[in-house]
Amino acid sequence: MKEKKIESRIFTIADWEKEEKYLQKRHREGWKFVKVSIPGFYHFVKCKPEDVVYQLDYNEDGLRYKEAYVQMFRDCGWEYIQDFGGYSYFRKPVSHMQGKEQIFCDDQSRLDMMRRVFAGRYLPIFIILVLLILPNLIGQLRSPDADAPILLVLFLIILVIYVWVTVSFGYRYWKLKARLRK
Repeated sequence: MKEKKIESRIFTIADWEKEEKYLQKRHREGWKFVKVSIPGFYHFVKCKPEDVVYQLDYNEDGLRYKEAYVQMFRDCGWEYIQDFGGYSYFRKPVSHMQGKEQIFCDDQSRLDMMRRVFAGRYLPIFIILVLLILPNLIGQLRSPDADAPILLVLFLIILVIYVWVTVSFGYRYWKLKARLRK
């Protein structure tokens, strides 16, 4: 029987909740998360099936003060796993929790994390879109070159992916803000 396995999954930077649920499900099935590597390879080792909560935090300030940041979570019983893509990965067995414990104590904290994700990831991508993708897309529309249709399709695909990710993130952000208003 295999003691290790690797699965390929793609989660956008706004899909941290789906990623947390995915890791928790694998642990319940007896596969303990070890690390994630580019391009979305999740590494697991065989373990005793257990209900373990996985939490992700996006905090670039935490990376600057990494030891204190990680120690803060350890003091609360969370096991630090790794940093990847700007997120820090933590886990804690449900049996060691008091109630429904989470890294984020309230929706406002989640909203703050989403703002950090937006500032750290989406703004740079938007700048790349405006400065590189859109001018090239327009250039390919006007180009008489034989390879222009291929490049046009490529730039359109990139644009569609960007719009999909942005709308997905915006929708989650809007839902969280609406929940805060209640």
